[in-house]
Amino acid sequence: MSKSKIKQVLGALLVIGVILAFRHFTGQTLEPAPAPTETETTPTARTERAPASPPPAAGTAPTTAGRVATPAPGRAATARVDEQIRQAFRQERSDLWFVSAGTVDRVLPDDNEGSRHQRFIIELSNGHTVLVAHNIDLAPRVPLAEGDTIEFRGEYEYNDRGGVIHWTHHDPRGRKEGGWLRHEGRVYE
Repeated sequence: MSKSKIKQVLGALLVIGVILAFRHFTGQTLEPAPAPTETETTPTARTERAPASPPPAAGTAPTTAGRVATPAPGRAATARVDEQIRQAFRQERSDLWFVSAGTVDRVLPDDNEGSRHQRFIIELSNGHTVLVAHNIDLAPRVPLAEGDTIEFRGEYEYNDRGGVIHWTHHDPRGRKEGGWLRHEGRVYE
């Protein structure tokens, strides 16, 4: 058997193992996302429509395993998630995935060292502010201004200024579910 076939078989076995472990620990099923093709090298934005499996609603809270659970959407759910983000900051926790929304407080200059990132600060419903670092080498730039509302799915990382939301884009290797930003009905991933 060739090395490439062995790698394919091992990769398939790894995916099956991850799915089985996910089902075992969460009791949920995991729907695989389509793997990106080699032609998907240019970031694109899409207009929001009714997808086969929609992204989690604003107000989605992380589970203890860092995976996303979807409670009923609405202001109360968003407020609970925003309080969880504030608690993550107070407890100096990282590697937590959140889905929520905020108001753009400040648009900052891009970070052009390494992968380029669009940077802006959002204020959550509880007044807590976080930096959003959106990789514009992997996803399109979001045309936003101060005062705009933006929804996000991303990974929270602690810092002493309120924290950072990153991974607001697809995973180019297709190894994990990525994040997204939603602004004025368009999803940027």
